[in-house]
Amino acid sequence: MTIREQTEELEFKIFSPHAAFSRNTRGRDRAEEPCDIRTDYQRDRDRILHSKSFRRLKQKTQVFLIPEGDHYRTRLTHTLEVSQLSRTIAKALRLNEDLVDAIALGHDLGHTPFGHAGERALNEVCPLGFAHYEQSVRVVELLEKKGEGLNLTWEVRDGIRNHRTAGMPATLEGQIVRYCDKIAYINHDIDDAERAGILSESDIPEESRRIMGDTTRKRLNTLIHDVVRNSEGQSRIVMSEQMESAMKYLRAFMFQHVYRNSGAKSEETKAVRMLQELYRFYIANPDRLPDEYQYLMNEKGEAKERVVCDYIAGMTDSYSIHVYKELFVPKSWGFSSTEAFQDTQRPAQVVVDADESRGIEKL
Repeated sequence: MTIREQTEELEFKIFSPHAAFSRNTRGRDRAEEPCDIRTDYQRDRDRILHSKSFRRLKQKTQVFLIPEGDHYRTRLTHTLEVSQLSRTIAKALRLNEDLVDAIALGHDLGHTPFGHAGERALNEVCPLGFAHYEQSVRVVELLEKKGEGLNLTWEVRDGIRNHRTAGMPATLEGQIVRYCDKIAYINHDIDDAERAGILSESDIPEESRRIMGDTTRKRLNTLIHDVVRNSEGQSRIVMSEQMESAMKYLRAFMFQHVYRNSGAKSEETKAVRMLQELYRFYIANPDRLPDEYQYLMNEKGEAKERVVCDYIAGMTDSYSIHVYKELFVPKSWGFSSTEAFQDTQRPAQVVVDADESRGIEKL
């Protein structure tokens, strides 16, 4: 019996009956030889962790665009916090931590540069529409590995696609990530907003602080405990009615005071305009796209509009600015200082024709 098979057997002994057992996965689109050490969900987690899309999350906006400071969240640190919260709940409920981890690490792979402002920019300009949760699935099914995708299991892709508020993942592990995404961003965005001077703890609604706590640590502890208590032994992941209502109220407060705050979002209009200009440029000049995107259009038959969104959505904040400058900002013309110096040191060259040369010799 392989190590993987031993692990799969152990799951049946220690997991809740409601867990997603690795051996019972609905599988991959393309059949593969199983690993002798890792379960399918462990392999999915590792593939996501080693993907280019995952690494690019470190330079993508969470809330604050290109913040001046080392301690503000990025899309990557948000993803890691979602993973940590999700694993805590999964362990407490005896569910599949590996599946939870894979879904959490992959849930935002399709996010655009500049966060939800970038998502809105592409959705407005592209006639096919754009949503980051669908793009995250597209990344793992197609865009990674030059059009081959990561070939993840159905359960991981289902959890990624349905992590949004309106979604409902088929597995309890996916439902955990759906809750933890909101728990994480509401609380770490409060922390970042306080760091930026946009909020103070006293600005948080009194009712929210009374129910959930008056610090980020207390709120996280309260929310996690509530999910665990109310979901234990259940076939769905749920919160108490009071706690869910309090979290929704706090989320609405954050939209009003942070996510739409003119100070925090002062540069968003520029970011939206920039990404839409990039979209229009590549729609008019698809031959300027990198080769792997040309391949998607010419060999895979993907729509030009969708492929242009693929390219732009995959950019980091800084790279999108660099590309925009290269395409639209004129560069100054002139000799470099070295060239100019060398030019002044050369003796002037006088060019004469053959007749003039013979005439000079006679003088």
